[in-house]
Amino acid sequence: MIKLFKVKEKQRELAENANGKGHVKKQSAGELRLHKDISELNLPMTCIISFPNGKDDLMNFEITIRPDEGYYLGGAFLFSFQVSHIYPHEPPKVKCKTKVYHPNIDLEGNVCLNILREDWKPVLNINTVIYGLYHLFTEPNYEDPLNHDAAAVLRDNPKMFQSNVRKAMMGGYVGQTHFQRLSSFDHFFTAGTSVCKMYAMTY
Repeated sequence: MIKLFKVKEKQRELAENANGKGHVKKQSAGELRLHKDISELNLPMTCIISFPNGKDDLMNFEITIRPDEGYYLGGAFLFSFQVSHIYPHEPPKVKCKTKVYHPNIDLEGNVCLNILREDWKPVLNINTVIYGLYHLFTEPNYEDPLNHDAAAVLRDNPKMFQSNVRKAMMGGYVGQTHFQRLSSFDHFFTAGTSVCKMYAMTY
């Protein structure tokens, strides 16, 4: 669990009391719920959370996913999360900031994940979404695609799909589309699988 937010909140309260300020800015129901979700996160070692605007802005954060199996082994994929003040009555807005060859993620970073659309329910949380994103990399789904070309290749020729994923992560072309080389992919194949896993454990 992430307890640093509780510590930070307590420190803020103490500082404001010392300055003679009796009240704190009222948080929305969405902020309170998100605070709870983040404090209770139980992420796998392959997923890392970060706050580009600082930890005072919980409504905007990023998740890096480093798959430890499957087609995307050795890659690192960055997702941005934007959470509205009426969360959890609407899902977070999630975009993939890493250009990736994937049947369920288009080249603009839009993500096709059912729990971010029609299957979202207020009982779901950020932890559930992150695990859903991780699942897209371990088991990409050609039946519900955003990148129809990638989905067709995965369905009809999995070996070619694997080759295309490797080309993309190495910074090559897949068809007419160029992909940026992933530095995490270089590290993975330079250091070896076991070292990369140790790196993910300590990151």
